[in-house]
Amino acid sequence: MTQSVEVLNRYGTDLVGEGRSSESECMVGFECFLNVVRALGMGSCIGGDGGSPPFLPDTNSSNNLDGGKRRRLKGSSSFDFKEVPGRMFYNGSSKVASLYSKQGKKGINQDAMLVWENFCSKEGTIFCGVFDGHGPYGHRVAKAVRDSFPLKLIAQLDLHHKNQDRLSDHSSVAGSCNSEIGFRLVDEKPNLTDNELDGTDTILTLRESFLKASKFMDKELKLHPDINCFCSGTTAVTLVKQGQDLVLGNVGDSRAVLGTRDHNDSLIAVQLTIDLKPNLPREEERIKLRRGRVFSLRNEPDVSRVWLPNTDFPGLAMARAFGDFCLKDFGLIAVPDVSHHRLTEKDEFVVLATDGIWDVLSNEEVVDIVASASQSNAARVLVETAVKAWKTKYRFSKIDDCAAVCLFFDSNSELKSSYTTELKSSYPEASIEQSEQSSLLGEKGIGGDVQ
Repeated sequence: MTQSVEVLNRYGTDLVGEGRSSESECMVGFECFLNVVRALGMGSCIGGDGGSPPFLPDTNSSNNLDGGKRRRLKGSSSFDFKEVPGRMFYNGSSKVASLYSKQGKKGINQDAMLVWENFCSKEGTIFCGVFDGHGPYGHRVAKAVRDSFPLKLIAQLDLHHKNQDRLSDHSSVAGSCNSEIGFRLVDEKPNLTDNELDGTDTILTLRESFLKASKFMDKELKLHPDINCFCSGTTAVTLVKQGQDLVLGNVGDSRAVLGTRDHNDSLIAVQLTIDLKPNLPREEERIKLRRGRVFSLRNEPDVSRVWLPNTDFPGLAMARAFGDFCLKDFGLIAVPDVSHHRLTEKDEFVVLATDGIWDVLSNEEVVDIVASASQSNAARVLVETAVKAWKTKYRFSKIDDCAAVCLFFDSNSELKSSYTTELKSSYPEASIEQSEQSSLLGEKGIGGDVQ
């Protein structure tokens, strides 16, 4: 019994029985889990022999498949990230970005991050993202999305460029895309010049590519041979910077915040994404229409969670996520909220971070911290400040994993540092298993429609 409590305490605060809960509360979550397994007949989440504790990852399972060989889906392919220049996922910095992740006190680090310069082989185009896993295999889900989602996005963009001659005219494209829900083109103008039309078409293409890539990413996770995503998932806040345009895709409750100047030249914070929590009106309405339930526990009235119709499980603290297929029939979705921001000369940087940062620091504090640090150390200073804040604000709680990416827009700044890959022995919290790097699934059927 004690071992079960230990296991339930290992993983973040996104699922019930995690993080700040007491031992008795964890056991309530465990009993709920057993109830839903009995109700749904889903025996795959618990060992069939009854002797191994639930939620413990089987470290040998991926090595024992197919006679010791790792299985892949039909049409899958490997990808050697060592051969991709400008792709960074360890702690470090480049001329335009810094990134840093630190393990909390809840077990294995479930946060992942990525900066990919010259994305799509286009000079000046940058992809950034942070991914916050949760559940027993959340660390693997986060890394899988970090590695595979950008490739799916590239595939969708390539597909569009090959088929763009089939588009009838700009107006039909803009009309069909703007009718969709969840896209916020904040800089759209009623009367557009030819150059502005070209820019808008690029933005709408990115938007459609984000939607389709997310759909295929979630399908891939559902069919993944080595990662059980039934009760595990991840957030993803990602962006593509192309010229002066930022297009952001948000799934879950990680966040993107812009550091910019107001009319008085004072530094201010502008939140670019919405934390997709279950108590947001449109999110709660969708969940309830699909028979899911949304409510908070007595000991944490400010945290709304998603529950199955007839069982108090799993209690997910977000309305959208990759994975978590136990809730996908009950209102949880992996459709990103896609938004656009047109950069101005007053915009200085953008910060992408997991909720380990935002739970203890405000948007304004984050922007001030990043602005006061050197660009090469900005992400590290931010994460270390958040860790100290955890110790002060939540003295009796386990510190959450923290990950941050800081992308700077002033390309003329003189930076003293360049990106250096840090050894796993020095920064184990940002390491990645080589076997997981090379296990990316293929893009077969990439041209389907978004539902």
